[in-house]
Amino acid sequence: MEKISFYDQIDKNKRNSILLILLIFAVLLVFSWVIAQIYDPGSTFIIMIFGIIISLLYTWGTYYYSDKIVLSTVNAKLAEGPEYRHLRNMVEGLSLAAGIKMPKVYVIESGDINAFATGRDTEHSVIGVTTGALKKLNDSEMEGVLAHEMTHIRNYDIRFITLVTVMVGIISIVSQLFLRSMWYSGGGRRDKGGGLILLFGIILAILAPIAVKLVQFAISRRREFMADAGSVELTRYPGGLISALDKIKGAYSAGKSTKINEAVSPLFFANPLENRFVNLFSTHPPIDDRIRVLKAM
Repeated sequence: MEKISFYDQIDKNKRNSILLILLIFAVLLVFSWVIAQIYDPGSTFIIMIFGIIISLLYTWGTYYYSDKIVLSTVNAKLAEGPEYRHLRNMVEGLSLAAGIKMPKVYVIESGDINAFATGRDTEHSVIGVTTGALKKLNDSEMEGVLAHEMTHIRNYDIRFITLVTVMVGIISIVSQLFLRSMWYSGGGRRDKGGGLILLFGIILAILAPIAVKLVQFAISRRREFMADAGSVELTRYPGGLISALDKIKGAYSAGKSTKINEAVSPLFFANPLENRFVNLFSTHPPIDDRIRVLKAM
């Protein structure tokens, strides 16, 4: 396999984040223009400005408080006290190897094997693990999983995930508002030009969220492969991560999965909501594919 440059991936993630921000603004502007043309062509500029302000406030709030939102959603607690000293030491060692500030460490009460990373940048990051992972994984396996999450932080993937999620959410919200307004109001302008604009708006409202979602998921799956490779780079031992994935695969085969909110499931090491069906709408590659690539390293 072709080797992946860590520095190139950081630059790519930054560029992708900027491009996606521009994309959501472009889509919002188009929606604003279409809505204004249907209801009141003279208000196009006002609606555009309103859409931009709302999207900026929504993006900033979700991005800035992403770690607090996730921690609250999964009911994680800070890994304090002597019982979690070894875990904290492992995270500290990996953060030194990665050259970043040590993330805060949290624990989720769950018998299943999983972990997650979140935070807006390397200075404000969090790593969480389930109690099941602490009990069922040996040191090399746990180190592989933690290094995977550390790579997400080092690659600024958390920032990328947050921005993509927010932008996709805004597109979906605007699309739903537009379609519902069409349903309840019976449409806007009835002249020929207005009819074409209305048709264009409806098609855009239906297809835009789907198209952006597909791109989001494809990038997410590739990012997971990158994080697996980064784990091997930090630990110099793919066997630990392979063994951890094998254990998760065995748990999934037995019908077990981490019970978490769907909104934060893509942030986890293994998405429990995709343990049986992996397709174009999956945020993680199939576990077998991840193991196959790791064995080739």
